[in-house]
Amino acid sequence: MKNSASWCIIAAKKFLEVITMLINGAKAILECLREQGVDTIFGYPGGMILPLYDALFDDKQIQQILVTHEQNAAHAADGYARATGKVGVCMATSGPGATNLVTGIATAFADSIPVVAFTGQVDTKLLGRDSFQETDILDITMPVTKHNFKVKDSRKLVETVRQAFEIALSGRRGPVLIDIPRDIFFAEVDYKAQAVEEKTAGKPDADFIICAAEAAEEIAKAERPAVIVGGGAVSAGASKEIIAFIEKFNLPVVQTLMGIGAVPSSHPQNLGFAGMHGKKAANHAVANADLVIAVGSRFGDRQTGNVSKYTHSKKFIHIDIDPAEIDKNIEGSLGLAGDMKVILKLLMRHEPTPSRADWWRQIESWQEEFDYDYQVNRLTVPWAMNQIAKKTAGKNFAYATDVGQHQMWAALHLHVDEPRTWLTSGGLGTMGFGLPAAMGAQIAYGKNRRVICVTGDGGIKMTGNEYYTIARLNLPVISLIVNNTSLGMIRQLQKVNFRERYIACEFDYQMDYVAYAQSFGIKAEAVSTQEEFAHALAEALADTEHPRVIVLNVWRSFVEPMIKGNARIDEFVEGLGYNK
Repeated sequence: MKNSASWCIIAAKKFLEVITMLINGAKAILECLREQGVDTIFGYPGGMILPLYDALFDDKQIQQILVTHEQNAAHAADGYARATGKVGVCMATSGPGATNLVTGIATAFADSIPVVAFTGQVDTKLLGRDSFQETDILDITMPVTKHNFKVKDSRKLVETVRQAFEIALSGRRGPVLIDIPRDIFFAEVDYKAQAVEEKTAGKPDADFIICAAEAAEEIAKAERPAVIVGGGAVSAGASKEIIAFIEKFNLPVVQTLMGIGAVPSSHPQNLGFAGMHGKKAANHAVANADLVIAVGSRFGDRQTGNVSKYTHSKKFIHIDIDPAEIDKNIEGSLGLAGDMKVILKLLMRHEPTPSRADWWRQIESWQEEFDYDYQVNRLTVPWAMNQIAKKTAGKNFAYATDVGQHQMWAALHLHVDEPRTWLTSGGLGTMGFGLPAAMGAQIAYGKNRRVICVTGDGGIKMTGNEYYTIARLNLPVISLIVNNTSLGMIRQLQKVNFRERYIACEFDYQMDYVAYAQSFGIKAEAVSTQEEFAHALAEALADTEHPRVIVLNVWRSFVEPMIKGNARIDEFVEGLGYNK
């Protein structure tokens, strides 16, 4: 009898495992999200998405974060994804709600960040009738998503949600949008629980192994090699493999804007950020290399400058998950498309090359020649970034930036020693990204890590309304607002390229950013000297339980280095200096 009872229990469990739940579409979506490990959704309600919000009312596992604007929901989901490596999730209603997501989705697409966006839509019977708040969000977002769906049949809802997450995370990562008519949320759906399968990289074939061996031979022959690490390295989680690779073969390494953090800033072989505003030593190393090994970088225009001059007298090895990137911007490279960890392990099978002492002596001389002098007698943003680097070294911090001069200064002067602790809009260059992305990342990190957000007086006017959400949730984000009363990068471009014909770049109406932050209940202060900044930073770092804002009132100045237009990346604009 005992054995019979046990058999019955086992049989009952197996029956329950295969039984199908009949639930409405909104609840089925939440079940799918729990399958995917989703714990947070950023969004803003409206009539067509409200059934999904109603389902969340009874949900105890997934928290919904009400933002102040749909664009910020997408940026916050993006920041969450960058911080965790998981899929960030956002949602909005039809029409203007959906279209407000577009800039955030495009930002994620340009930087290959996995985001799934849910948009409500008018009832299926009203589609195509110019109904209230009806917009064809699929056609609008097609160029800026990996894929998008419109669910018109409730029987396809569950598989569509699962497929969206798989697409967002597979291969080259990116955003996916699911547009759902309101009536689908109410329709009965057959839901059966399904575990998410972990996929492993397949074994390389013989031809691929031969190509890897050829690449290893090129590395061995090179007298002046340099490695460029891009955002793809962070997405691949390949930092350990890259570090092992550059150490074994004694290779200098630089980062693109998106690749910062993949190799610790403190690593002795790391020359820093390279590109249009990159460190001079890093740019000189790439410009004078005879072999460039690009790992997860697409050779964007701000990285290369003049392409013909960039490629002159050098060979290229291009490692990327996306075969479409091979030979797209740089032709004639030896391409290795696939899983980065697998490729690097193949390269590691080969023996180390000579030390290349002469090459390293040249690099070290550039580093010494172009070492930045922080000994200034006024408050500057580079000096402030250096102070932050010193005060946060070895501690659990992450850094988010907006877009503009401050972004370049942060890239040049902060020290980022861990992957997924540097959040910035590289591909699209989206002003307003910094604060909502910092918010999403801080929610992801919880108490394990604190976010410092560096933004400008221009960017904060775009999305500073999220201080409301940060204050409401009491997120301990430290915000630095660089107040130079101008759109600094626009002004810099007008100086260099338009003979100082400054227009539409200067804020001639003063704004009290301290009062602005305080209006949300956030403690804030303005600083104008080094001493004031040091004191304010110390207080902000000590206050681990609350958000803080520091406004840096600084002179107008220009980001240096800056490469000349249509030039090699080691040809720089000189004499930018300060300009009141």
